[in-house]
Amino acid sequence: MSRIESFKNLYKPYRYTIRGKCTILETTSGNFVIKEKPKNKDLISIFNYLKSRNFYYFPEIYHTTRDDTYIYEYIEDNETINPSKSEDLITIVSLLHSKTSYTKEVSEETYKEIYENIKNNILYLKDYYLKYYELFLKNIYNSPSEYEFLRNYSKINAALNFSERELDSWYSLVIEKNNERISLIHNNLSLDHYLKNDKDYLISWDNAKFDTPILDLYKLYQNNFWDLEFSSIYQKYKAVNNLNTEEEKLFFILISLVPEIDFNGTEFNKCKNMRSKLDYIFKTEAFLKPYYATDTEE
Repeated sequence: MSRIESFKNLYKPYRYTIRGKCTILETTSGNFVIKEKPKNKDLISIFNYLKSRNFYYFPEIYHTTRDDTYIYEYIEDNETINPSKSEDLITIVSLLHSKTSYTKEVSEETYKEIYENIKNNILYLKDYYLKYYELFLKNIYNSPSEYEFLRNYSKINAALNFSERELDSWYSLVIEKNNERISLIHNNLSLDHYLKNDKDYLISWDNAKFDTPILDLYKLYQNNFWDLEFSSIYQKYKAVNNLNTEEEKLFFILISLVPEIDFNGTEFNKCKNMRSKLDYIFKTEAFLKPYYATDTEE
């Protein structure tokens, strides 16, 4: 018997709706969300830990006899138009990090591995964009997407050079450190994963883990950079859970990495993809500029 069929027999729903990876059951005893359990992760234990830290901003899980499925309470989002949604979300995230934060002892290899991974990514991106720059320069006539890339190549290269310089600076700060601040992070942050009803809720905890809190900020920025006025919500976050110098620097490095532009597909899609990535670069530069006001621009 399928997962849905077994729960239909148990709850006798009068309607069910499949929405992405979830199935919503509407029953006479209430509404429920059925979702497959994440592999190698016990969310009940994670939620119990959060309760022990006085953090309650997540949907309740109801026990089930199936080993492969969780049944959640259904949360109706009553704030479909909420101008302060991003600020409400970042307030909950800052509380999550501050309430679960602790210092973990690490070896020198921990920071070295982070440095080398990011360095290799920067070098790959530099080679990737240089290859296309040299290729397109040879063309007598360029397509609109190629022309747009050539016109903005210096901006792309400047962003990567900035990341590389800051990475070296960051590594000089942490090379002799033997500890790191760790928090329980949601690890899948986006505006879509915040709901407001009788209280605030974070949903979709399948990727939750203990790691540096800047990963949540980084993923939120990546997922919603165009929808957010990030300067204000970043300050709101730091008012509750301030970042130290090396944490902030690493966050700035991560968001400065230029997303890889896909040069395949139709010309329309290439232009659309190019514009999106360039918008990311320009908006990130505008966000970071106040923090480097005395630096000389390339």
